[in-house]
Amino acid sequence: MNSLREKLKISEERLKEINDFLMREDNPLVNGLIKIVEKYGGVEEINRKAREARKLENLMARLEERNSPYVRDLEWLIEQRDKGAFISIPEYRRKILGEKADSMKFDESFAVTLEISACNFFPWLIEEAKKAIKQQDLMPARYIRVRSMKEQVEDGDILAFAAAMQIIGATYVQTLDTKGTLPGPDGQPINVHLGGPETITGYFGGVGVPNEYALKWVDEFLHYYTEYGIEQVLNINIGTVMLGYWLHKLGIDMEFKISVYLGNDNPYSCFWTLMTAKLFSRDDGTTPLIGFNLSNSANNETIELAAYIRKAFDFEDVVRIEHHIVETYKSIVRQPYDRLDELLEIADHVKNISAKHEGGIPEVEKTREHPSDILEYFIPKKEIIEKGLMPKLLINYLDKHDAVNRTAKALTERGLTFIAAWNLHKK
Repeated sequence: MNSLREKLKISEERLKEINDFLMREDNPLVNGLIKIVEKYGGVEEINRKAREARKLENLMARLEERNSPYVRDLEWLIEQRDKGAFISIPEYRRKILGEKADSMKFDESFAVTLEISACNFFPWLIEEAKKAIKQQDLMPARYIRVRSMKEQVEDGDILAFAAAMQIIGATYVQTLDTKGTLPGPDGQPINVHLGGPETITGYFGGVGVPNEYALKWVDEFLHYYTEYGIEQVLNINIGTVMLGYWLHKLGIDMEFKISVYLGNDNPYSCFWTLMTAKLFSRDDGTTPLIGFNLSNSANNETIELAAYIRKAFDFEDVVRIEHHIVETYKSIVRQPYDRLDELLEIADHVKNISAKHEGGIPEVEKTREHPSDILEYFIPKKEIIEKGLMPKLLINYLDKHDAVNRTAKALTERGLTFIAAWNLHKK
């Protein structure tokens, strides 16, 4: 068997060929990327602009210049945080376990990150915070957004949400407009064969970011990175994943999360993704791959094997494995889809994972007049308001909040740990 295994060894000659290809001065793939980086002023200037744009005081000042009503909401959020209105972690554990919580030991090294998707409108976050205070619930530590970037700029949502994440202590991911489901930032169709969400099955042909749009994705990212400090974005295509690795290797301090749409559904696809991350990691061992969302079809064995690969490449503390616990009720998976019991089986031995809540608890969803639907992520805000959908979508979002807290409760009852919004829920 060992002699057969030897045949898989990658020779230094093959690695040299790859490096020689990357170093070619006439390489149009690399030159195209470098040209865009230089357009934004080079690596150091790009990172400097992003750091400035990301500062809380600068975000707040820009909202004040717009006379945004979100300023009052953010000031309220700061006030509630500072006066301790949100339940602390010890208090939460006593709420769930009673006096027994005081004598129990909780291993934080296996803490599960509480994640919610998609928080597409800043006012939803404020409503969620009010609910968390009233019910003494937990706020998630990770938020995913899937909404038109241009819309967010128009109503100031992009600034308010960025500020809110710093206030509450959470990470978040934005989804760029350069993706195959809708026309791109320039208004032109990215994929001529895709007519919007009603033909979304075109995704399964691998048409997420075709042709020249891979570099347009880079251009769009660097715009939002330098203008708004957006650090983490969703990645749905193996080409833009590669470009993300290259950007980070060049020195851009960006991060990305691989989407469930990429379809990593077996250990070998996980190896492919993590191997490439290792090949293009920086000298300090870091990679921009901060979140690795496996397919909805991935089972616990695949998650464990992905963790095995991740540990072998020394990415255990770098790359978070993200897994859907619940999904939107319509348009993506067969229902009931509920993976909570499976999470509880691996949460005590797989490090750095997140429990992602994309829908409500199925038993609750099926009773709703308007259950959650992933295709509604693509509806413009104007149309949502015209159709009177915003109150219904808010209910859907708060159902996801309840699902997050069901997961936290189940973990706590097992003596397991979680990561909630760290500035709100003190340890």
